[in-house]
Amino acid sequence: MIDPVTEPVSIDSVHAIQQLIGQIEKVIRGKRSQVEMVVTCLLAGGHILMEDNPGTGKTVLARTLAQCISGNREGAHVVFKRIQFTPDLLPMDLIGTHIFDDINKEFVFKKGPLFCNVLLADEINRASPKVQSALLEAMAEQQITVGDTTLILERLFFTIATQNPIEMEGTYPLPAAQLDRFYMKINFGYVDEETELNIYREYLDIARNLIDLQQALSLQDMLALQTMAGEVFVHDEIIRAVSNIVRATREHQDISLGASTRSGIAFLKCLRAYALVHGRTYVIEDDVKDIARAVLEHRLIYRNKEGKLKALGGIINKETERLARLKLYQ
Repeated sequence: MIDPVTEPVSIDSVHAIQQLIGQIEKVIRGKRSQVEMVVTCLLAGGHILMEDNPGTGKTVLARTLAQCISGNREGAHVVFKRIQFTPDLLPMDLIGTHIFDDINKEFVFKKGPLFCNVLLADEINRASPKVQSALLEAMAEQQITVGDTTLILERLFFTIATQNPIEMEGTYPLPAAQLDRFYMKINFGYVDEETELNIYREYLDIARNLIDLQQALSLQDMLALQTMAGEVFVHDEIIRAVSNIVRATREHQDISLGASTRSGIAFLKCLRAYALVHGRTYVIEDDVKDIARAVLEHRLIYRNKEGKLKALGGIINKETERLARLKLYQ
């Protein structure tokens, strides 16, 4: 039993994160857990994939998040870009292309929408795998290579990708290498009946809220919070639990492709960020159970439907029960 030697989270940090979530909830109603997951992924320095039917608020969430992070007095600001993925989209539509400058008689590079801070990749699985793969380098390395030139993206680069369920017509499943770049995948889902009724009653006010959203964080504040998230304490037994879960996915008889080492690192980063979102400078056992499925599910390939329903849940439960018996912080 170890008491983590950590400094308390500053009141300003807790207030800033809760203010960001509160501003988002002025527009996105009844989705607290999903909003927390998105903010967690942002603080972890990763990217998030949201899957659900059209019209559930995925696009509005991305736009709201970008609007809540405004610039400082010197004029720095968060750039939000949206790409609507379609079957006829080309890689150059994302990255950019060289155009001829008739005045200077030379080719100049015109940057594409990937050069931003918050990117919404809308309905990403409606484009061909060739176009989907154009995101890989940007998401993994925060850079883009055009010919023999490498261009560095902004320090804050966060992708929110949405996709329709694979069963829908005209969709292309994302390749495993692309899925592994997303720290989390969540299902947005429909709101409950009472929340939906309130949305119908107040949709005009909600639309005005989106226009009138106040600054919650500056770009510099967000970068500072990302640094703070990386300093959150993780008990060695929780690190061991992450390792055990990741390795167990590779050895389970119902899983044909298990989680990679990269997914384990993403898991730890998300645990740290999730703890910070909840006002802590240390990760607790329940955090593992809360986010494990969102971090790992999309990275696995199952041998059968029964495995998809039970395999990962059984692995997570086994490790969280082990952690509960250890009573780490009591």
